[in-house]
Amino acid sequence: MLNIRTLLLKRLSRETRKRANGFTLVELMVVIFIIGLLATIVVINVLPSQDKAMTEKARSDIATLSQALEMYRLDNLAYPGTAEGLNALVTAPPTLAQPGRYRSGGYIKKLPQDPWGRPYQYVSPGTTGAFDLYSLGADGAPGGEAENADITADGA
Repeated sequence: MLNIRTLLLKRLSRETRKRANGFTLVELMVVIFIIGLLATIVVINVLPSQDKAMTEKARSDIATLSQALEMYRLDNLAYPGTAEGLNALVTAPPTLAQPGRYRSGGYIKKLPQDPWGRPYQYVSPGTTGAFDLYSLGADGAPGGEAENADITADGA
């Protein structure tokens, strides 16, 4: 009886030691495959969200700039011309008819760049209104689709 018990304990301790030594190659490959699959799912779901966030940031900046342009117009009775551009919101342009009407400190602290690192485009008078204010999108070229589409004040 003692012999069988000793043999069983030795056998169990061998199996326990075997398991304690680590993973088998197959187990490691399964774990790596699962991690790769999860990483792929995360990347597929996160990248479109980043593009959408950048587009929404551009829309927000354009809305802020549009409000600043409207305040400029109320104070100075006209929108800045294309030559003065959006810089007229930060510093008074030398061509102002009544420099005393320009708001001390400007209308915004500094000009933002679009989420792709380029300046926002401003044209006055605009093709559809008093001014056109837009970002050229991810590709930096006029037109385009999806993340490359131009982003305008009206969201088109």
